[in-house]
Amino acid sequence: MTKFWKIYSFEYSRQVFRKRFLFGLLSVPAIIVMMILVVFLTIAAEMNSKPVGYIDRSGLLTHPLSRPAVAAPEKPVGLIPYQDEAAAMAALKSGKIQAYYVLGADYLQTGQAERVSVRPPGSSAESQFKDFVRANLLASLPGSISQRLTQGDHLVVRSVDGSRQIDQGNWITILIPIFTGLALMIAIFASSGYLMNAVVEEKENRTMEILASSASPTQIMIGKALAMISLGLTQLLAWALFGLGLLALGARGLTLFQTIQLSPWSLLPILLVFLPSFVTVAALMIIVGSTVADAREGQQIAGMLTLPIVLPYWFALPLMTHPESLLATALSVFPLTAPVT
Repeated sequence: MTKFWKIYSFEYSRQVFRKRFLFGLLSVPAIIVMMILVVFLTIAAEMNSKPVGYIDRSGLLTHPLSRPAVAAPEKPVGLIPYQDEAAAMAALKSGKIQAYYVLGADYLQTGQAERVSVRPPGSSAESQFKDFVRANLLASLPGSISQRLTQGDHLVVRSVDGSRQIDQGNWITILIPIFTGLALMIAIFASSGYLMNAVVEEKENRTMEILASSASPTQIMIGKALAMISLGLTQLLAWALFGLGLLALGARGLTLFQTIQLSPWSLLPILLVFLPSFVTVAALMIIVGSTVADAREGQQIAGMLTLPIVLPYWFALPLMTHPESLLATALSVFPLTAPVT
């Protein structure tokens, strides 16, 4: 047992501080951060904080109510009333406003409005003006009815037996299985290299004979196998903590993440499927790596183990539309495709 732990600790510490492993560990968070920055920069470039004008001929906005509060990260856009189109057009040409809306005399009957702009206004400005008009349309109704109409619908999808349900508050439960499958594929692809080389390296540099003279084959294989599997789980744990950190930061400023209702018990089935699946594939790769003569040959065989994991995503549409089909049953039974299916 002492020799086993020595092999395990030496192999784990040797691999975890390698530049190749650290690069793979940090590359995924770095790519995600870059993608988030690109999205935020794109949104910031499209946001236009110039005011929006409006001309009301229907009498709806003669004594307007204050518009609803704007959720972060949007910024309030000014709403400027104009008496005629000449003044609004002059403000538009001078760049004081980004667009103006004209509510006709029959707006309350037809619901038709006209927008005039040099280029399409920002989506935030248009949505804020719509909320402003909607608030004034509902001003004459009782508070409870007005609030109910403003909130909109609340759809709840419930299974036939009532054991499971999904609503707008826990929408992330739909995405978690998809992201879990993708995480499993990324983890296997990222760790396949050092999993296959667990024993190949000792074979190539002729140190396996030295190891075999001081420890039994069982101790060597179990120590190395657990070290490589722990290495892969370390990578997954680091990525999971990074993802949870992003969700925590997003919940502070984005309303979308504040509505997430995630129970730890909902993650338990995923962990019970994910961890054994990763350990199984990792063990198969280590076994293959122990039988080949060099790393190049092992990489060719590793493709046969990773290809079935991607297979369910090729048939994602028929699997989602017909989960009771023979294809779904077959992929759910086969060990290498069952976790993702």
